[in-house]
Amino acid sequence: MAGHSKWSNIKRKKEKTDSQKGKMFTKLGREIAIAVRSGGPDPASNARLKDVIAKAKSNNMPNDSIQRSIKKAAGEGDSTNYEVINYEGYGPNGVAVIVETYTDNRNRTAGDVRHLFDKYGGNMGTTGCVSFMFDLKGQIILEKESATDEDDLMILALEAGAEDFTAEDEYYEILTAPNDFSKVCEELENAGLEFASAEITMLPTTYTELTDPETIEKMEKLLERLEDHDDVQNIWHNWSQD
Repeated sequence: MAGHSKWSNIKRKKEKTDSQKGKMFTKLGREIAIAVRSGGPDPASNARLKDVIAKAKSNNMPNDSIQRSIKKAAGEGDSTNYEVINYEGYGPNGVAVIVETYTDNRNRTAGDVRHLFDKYGGNMGTTGCVSFMFDLKGQIILEKESATDEDDLMILALEAGAEDFTAEDEYYEILTAPNDFSKVCEELENAGLEFASAEITMLPTTYTELTDPETIEKMEKLLERLEDHDDVQNIWHNWSQD
């Protein structure tokens, strides 16, 4: 069930409208900017930037847009000083939710995120209240139809440094330690493979199921409204969708 949920979420992200993609590219540009400011504009010496570039490419962000974001952050094109702040809480029926935000006004962002949790049947908690239920991992997803032979792919991934390889009905999942993510991505790209998704992410160690239609609707609206918020960069949750 968790595997099905993962693929549903990835397909939903891929099927965004043009306006939604524009907003996603803006958020990816912000993520690139923060990576550049923390470690410089050269991905060869800035592992964080290299990881974000891999994520941007898997979301079909054009190369010229990626390079433009890097150059802008390396210059003085945007003087906004963003903080990276995570908020943790529970959605309806106790679904664990982590919200990563990039904000220039933490009071505004905290108030907005708290309001959304409250509005849709959840509550925002304290730092650490749910993050212990997640592991930080590099995650690479490849559609089965776009990948090579399963055994060859598994050998390639594991030899490149991957921790785990799983074959599901429609896709392959490759997990890495965060520090090995870029190296594994690079080896797979060099083999001519394209990713449906590639990012450093928080993977739940346990999942929560929802069966009541009203509760499911609230959870869906909570995630949609959080995704629409300009300050919200990433959302991780342990809802297992059927």
